[in-house]
Amino acid sequence: MKQYSRVFAYLKKYIPQIFFYFLCTVLSIIFSIVSIGMLMPFLELIFNVGSNTLTNLTQQSGNPAISFIRNVLTQSVQQNGKLNTLGLICVFIITSVFLKNLFLYLASYILNPMKNSIVNELRTELYNKILQLPIGYFTEQKKGDLISRITNDVNEVENSVVGTLEGWIRDPLSIIFNVGFLFYLSPQLTLFLIILIPVMGLVIGRITRSLKKQSSRAAIKYGESVSILDETLTGLRVIKAFNAETLLRSRFFKINSELLHSKNHIGYRRDLASPVSELLGVMMFAVILWYGGSGILSGKIALEGSVFIGYLALFYNIITPAKSLSTSFSNMQKGSAAIGRIEEVLRATVTVDDNPNGKKLDHFEHSIEFKNVSFKYEDVTILNNINLKIEKGKTIALVGASGAGKSTLADLVPRFHDVSDGEILIDGINIKDYSLKSLRGQISIVTQEPILFNDTIASNIALGQQTASAEDIKAAAKVANAYYFIQQKEQKFDTNIGDRGSKLSGGERQRLTIARAILKNPPILILDEATSSLDTESEKLVQDAINNMMQNRTSLVIAHRLSTIRHADEIIVLQKGEIAERGTHESLMLAEGIYHRLVHMNQLISIG
Repeated sequence: MKQYSRVFAYLKKYIPQIFFYFLCTVLSIIFSIVSIGMLMPFLELIFNVGSNTLTNLTQQSGNPAISFIRNVLTQSVQQNGKLNTLGLICVFIITSVFLKNLFLYLASYILNPMKNSIVNELRTELYNKILQLPIGYFTEQKKGDLISRITNDVNEVENSVVGTLEGWIRDPLSIIFNVGFLFYLSPQLTLFLIILIPVMGLVIGRITRSLKKQSSRAAIKYGESVSILDETLTGLRVIKAFNAETLLRSRFFKINSELLHSKNHIGYRRDLASPVSELLGVMMFAVILWYGGSGILSGKIALEGSVFIGYLALFYNIITPAKSLSTSFSNMQKGSAAIGRIEEVLRATVTVDDNPNGKKLDHFEHSIEFKNVSFKYEDVTILNNINLKIEKGKTIALVGASGAGKSTLADLVPRFHDVSDGEILIDGINIKDYSLKSLRGQISIVTQEPILFNDTIASNIALGQQTASAEDIKAAAKVANAYYFIQQKEQKFDTNIGDRGSKLSGGERQRLTIARAILKNPPILILDEATSSLDTESEKLVQDAINNMMQNRTSLVIAHRLSTIRHADEIIVLQKGEIAERGTHESLMLAEGIYHRLVHMNQLISIG
């Protein structure tokens, strides 16, 4: 049960509700036993006919409860007559069944909000964890698999684990209470029954043993299918251009076929548990019928016929909860695989921890400094012994081949990753000593690929400054050279831009991200190859917007087109994670080293 500890932990805040649920469940079981138990006086009344009716009814039994019922029944017959007593028994049975179902409803009324809250908390905790995890975690994970865990696996937990919580409380209680009353009626028969019950458990256990493994396999295949679907929707233009529909179709069909096989196997095993448990229950009923009947006939078991029939009815009352419990057990086995996959995410290490008592970085005053900074990811060195100081108001450009470590170095400033060795200081204080929120509040980032959301233009610009007025949003759009194209839209700033800004051109999307950064109005800017994927006209508009934004700010620029960083205060040339050269554009050109070669290669590409 250890794997379900997280689910049970959510129940701690619902102790009062659990108590009332438990009480309602017990009362429903008691009234269920009473309604069936009333069959015994009913049978006594029906089958004791003739002149000796009262004599038979007043015979004492070795069981105090049966003797008490007989005495009450005798008095009722004497006072009200046999027919009226029969009517009273029927009314009592109806009342018992009504109360049983009333308490069952109240138990469900109490439990259902708890079950829904557990699933809601699990989904919320999983989403919060995804927001907390460092950027590096997601480079190793398939997006489709993560989506599958927060949707399909949470739904599986809801259906297979949380959905069966009721059965895990009600059904065992029902079995215990019924067996207890059966033991009270006939210890000899019930001891024989208790010996048979473990056999049923062993059979059901063997049937459901492989469900967890198969469910885990199915969940993995489902995640792979979601990944392929995501890649298909994202790259549909490329797929069609390269006639790759057949390749993607065959991949999807293969995984879908494997998913179908796994789900069918799970279904066969899960659905087998219920009929097998019912068959075993009926077999046990037949064995009890034979054993008890032969014992009564031979005189070895002292039990009246009406009591024995009532005993059998109560025993049959155990078969339904036993069947439900076996189904719950198979569902729990199936759901444990989903819990395991969710736990993998929830227990993932948060390598970038917020400092709850950290200082607030309200103003950036002097400099950003990298002191002997190294960064490793899974024992691979990405950056090695970086020493760099960025004075306030200066523009520092990072250049180098792909994989040199430019983006990683920039990502260390807002703590998307934490350094492996060394330290990064802002105004002389290690950035780990600042709270994450205040640190990132001083930084804006414009990435190579514009990251926008399926919302209005105004909402996307105001993402980091949600209290901004309409006038502030317009002013930021003007500085970013975005105001003109926005005014051409039918709904202007209220225009929905579609999924990832699909209704806009590349240059329009990038200018919106710049407007977003401008509106935030931070003292520190990180520009990650913000113009590399644009055409010449869009690049000029975006570059002009960037130049407007960089005024009076400290900027860290990752450059792809080297013509855009000629006027940087210092250019850092990275090679294999180390600083290979540094200086102004002019001094590096005179040195005729790596930077000189990169500039000439850029010029040849531009001419070509």
